[in-house]
Amino acid sequence: MNLLFIGDIVGRPGRELVRRGLATLVDHHAIDLVVANGENAAAGFGITREIGDDLFGCGIDVLTSGNHIWDRKEAIDYIGTEPRLLRPANYPAGVPGNGSFVARTPQGTTVGVVNLMGRVFMTPIDDPFAIARREIDAIRARARVILVDFHAEATSEKIAMGWHLDGSVTAVVGTHTHVQTADERLLPNGTACITDVGMTGPHDSIIGMERGAALARFLTAMPSRFEPASGNARLNAVVIHADEQTGRATGITRVSHSMAELETLAKTAATHLSGVE
Repeated sequence: MNLLFIGDIVGRPGRELVRRGLATLVDHHAIDLVVANGENAAAGFGITREIGDDLFGCGIDVLTSGNHIWDRKEAIDYIGTEPRLLRPANYPAGVPGNGSFVARTPQGTTVGVVNLMGRVFMTPIDDPFAIARREIDAIRARARVILVDFHAEATSEKIAMGWHLDGSVTAVVGTHTHVQTADERLLPNGTACITDVGMTGPHDSIIGMERGAALARFLTAMPSRFEPASGNARLNAVVIHADEQTGRATGITRVSHSMAELETLAKTAATHLSGVE
């Protein structure tokens, strides 16, 4: 089976890429289930019910998040009623929402999704390494294929999580830093991993934000109001190939497309189908 994980969706440019290009990617890679990180979907900070429902309507099966999930107060009610929207499982007990979900493909195969957040250079919440084991044990009986979104800053912590879970899950994908890394690989016991999937949104920016305000903060150390940029929108993702009987990954492929490239893929597919007919 093939899983598509879409990197952090940033603002309207990221949402538009998903809306217009997701179906093409699903067809091109024969995708069975789509997971995306949506914590930056609302103007770069947080998510709303309207935006979340729209992303589900585009074909995303599960939305993960991270430290920005609470940036929009309406997310607190939304996450409590929408089980497909996850927050990191290692938030303290009593926080609204859930850190894992078992989805089902159109063919009836179950897929577990676990969301975790790192502690290095981030809010020091509960231990993600211990909580990962707890969440995996809780869903193991219902799903052999399990994908983990580890939302973390430090590359060392993300790589450590991959080794920690090697053989226990199908894939550990990193999010949060918005820059796609070129270190995708299969670990010895069958877990696919990548340090960061990257960002789906405007790449002529500083990790999705307008360059001027971001540069001003670096140059002056003064507060700046960040707004999503708009130039050169790209969809960054990974395709994870998995054996649904064993839960082991058989491959991982990086994906990075502009809207124009996605449109070319769609036209190529349409031409091929026309020729077959």
